[in-house]
Amino acid sequence: MDFASKITPCLWFDTQGEEAARFYVGLFPDSRIVDIGRYTEDGHEQHGQRAGSVMTVAFELAGQGFLALNGGPRFQLSEAMSLIVYCEDQAEVDRYWNALAEGGGGQSQACGWLKDRYGLSWQITPKSVVEWLAGPDRIKAGKAMRALMQMVKIDIATVERAVAA
Repeated sequence: MDFASKITPCLWFDTQGEEAARFYVGLFPDSRIVDIGRYTEDGHEQHGQRAGSVMTVAFELAGQGFLALNGGPRFQLSEAMSLIVYCEDQAEVDRYWNALAEGGGGQSQACGWLKDRYGLSWQITPKSVVEWLAGPDRIKAGKAMRALMQMVKIDIATVERAVAA
């Protein structure tokens, strides 16, 4: 396992950690599976998993390290933790949104939030929207926020029109 990053998010899955990691790695450039760890007989009375089954998957998405843990059904992913994908344009927003929502995922909240088929929450966020919200012009920031609160998947052109009005 590579310990290049001092802090690595650990994502708890029931049994589908490897499947999820492979899906994410196939979606984002500069991504890879780093290591797969397997359960042994040791500790079976605590973990209850079959020896040889996948325990952890270390992977990188766009250079950021993650660990998927197949820990059983005890804990579930929630919107309390989400991953933000900063997008350059609408085509990139659409590509990530559609891929992550496919296969059972879907909208979770307004403003570009969705849950994927594994229950992981994502914020698909255009960089331009972040710039409007954080910029010095508070009137434009307010207009952008009002427009965003009406959307599930963010439409950059609609936000641009709202900011310009």
